Amino acid sequence: MARRSFSLMLAWRYLNPRRAMLSAVTLISVTGVLLGVLVLVVVMAVYAGLERTVKDRLLGFTPHVKLEYVPFGGFREPISDWRETADKIKQVPGVHSATAFVQEYVLMIDEATRKRPVFFRGVDTQDPSQVTGLEKLLDEDYPGSSADMGLDNRIVISSIIAKQFGLHPGDKVKFLSAQNLNEMERIDRIRKRPALHEEFAAQLGTAKEGLKTALTPHEGKLLLKNDDYNKFFFPLTDVYNIDDIRDPEREILGQFLALFESGNTTNDGVLLDSDVPQKATEALDELDKVNVKELNAEILDGFMEIVLPKEATVIGVYGASQMALTPDVFMPLPLAQELAGLQGAVQGIAVRLDDPYQAHITGQKFASMMPPGWHAVTWMEEFGEFSNLINQQRVMMYFALSFIILVSAFSMMAVMFTVTIQKRREIGVMKALGAAPGQIVRVFVNQGMILGFVGSVLGVVSGLVVIRFRGTLQDVLRGFGFDPFPKSFHGFQVLPAHVNPMEVTVIAIAAFILCSLAAFVPAFFAARSDAAKSLRNL
Repeated sequence: MARRSFSLMLAWRYLNPRRAMLSAVTLISVTGVLLGVLVLVVVMAVYAGLERTVKDRLLGFTPHVKLEYVPFGGFREPISDWRETADKIKQVPGVHSATAFVQEYVLMIDEATRKRPVFFRGVDTQDPSQVTGLEKLLDEDYPGSSADMGLDNRIVISSIIAKQFGLHPGDKVKFLSAQNLNEMERIDRIRKRPALHEEFAAQLGTAKEGLKTALTPHEGKLLLKNDDYNKFFFPLTDVYNIDDIRDPEREILGQFLALFESGNTTNDGVLLDSDVPQKATEALDELDKVNVKELNAEILDGFMEIVLPKEATVIGVYGASQMALTPDVFMPLPLAQELAGLQGAVQGIAVRLDDPYQAHITGQKFASMMPPGWHAVTWMEEFGEFSNLINQQRVMMYFALSFIILVSAFSMMAVMFTVTIQKRREIGVMKALGAAPGQIVRVFVNQGMILGFVGSVLGVVSGLVVIRFRGTLQDVLRGFGFDPFPKSFHGFQVLPAHVNPMEVTVIAIAAFILCSLAAFVPAFFAARSDAAKSLRNL
């Protein structure tokens, strides 16, 4: 007991050898550990807060499980009877709500004719949970914001879009559907095509020739043999099935083909009524007389009724962040269906759960209870890379900031080497008086443990104080015109933070252990020094 008291007493004395208020060596060592622990505690708490807040916002409007109908394993098919399916899903235990899912890109145009493609999501305003979730996201910097869109053309936009366009609640914008852009491209391809009788003159010529020579009388009707039938019917059927041909030309060609499909099929060929050749010839003659310019003009006139932008009123702005991909615009479901060209259908069923982290298990349950062709996508699968990115950033930050504590430990080691060199004579005296090497080692290890403990505790306390008053510190920095954490980037007026007691404890213990190990190395070499040389200070 006496030996331990001797080592600890000497360690306390070496911490403040001149009996001043504080020893400079002690202050430097403690400050190094304090700053390392402080930085690690604050940064990791902020990262944990950002992760939790971004996930909460993401899960505030993102479906926890999205059910899609993919009957052929490739392309998603629209769902018409979605309400019946949603009612069935709501009966599953753990399901909070099930509603329509519609999202798509459109071109947004403001009153100053500025344009930008935006990503919208439809909101079933008849579902109170969706409206409530959106209300929680409203940005307080835009007074008068509301999420009560009803069924009218009223929308809620992100703060990013609001800032880029200079929009506020009450402003009006217009949307040009991406479906219109696809239709414009299709119409452009149609307008560039020549007339059908010019582009497929060979196939039509074969049909005209067959009407004159291939038909033979048979039992009061006309027989078209199989070889002659196949020679012109199937090539013209392929022409009829081409997407980018004019509808009037397609209609005339369809009438021609229908005449031959109405015949009676025999082993030798097809029996046709006697008036078929005349009607078929008239259809082909009508096809030859088509005026391409007039048809193109009619197509453009009809398209102008579709391509007109849809006007909507901004009634709210929600806080968005550059750290997460969120919709640019929320709009009522009817408007979303119209802009997506769904005509009352939806793209999927958005399911929200009581526990979002049970999405994978619940998704498997949906897959087993739904008919073939249904596919469940969880938010973990959809945003898994984003979640992994945040976790990897935290790990990288741990790795990088841990070097601060490591540098503090090396600094303490250097300080302890200096102290042992300064105390060489005293070490020699202790050894000459019979002090054991272990006692000498414990003197300096105890000194490092005391410094590590005090630095770790002060670092944790300082870190918690900084976290507690982080908003005030941000305001002070902004007062000097310096804002290292702008709201425009992360979407928060005050940096979110979450203190994990276990994480803070691990950081403090790790700092304490490193400081103790750092003190052990110089203590070990000091204990092995020769007493006689130490007394002569050699």
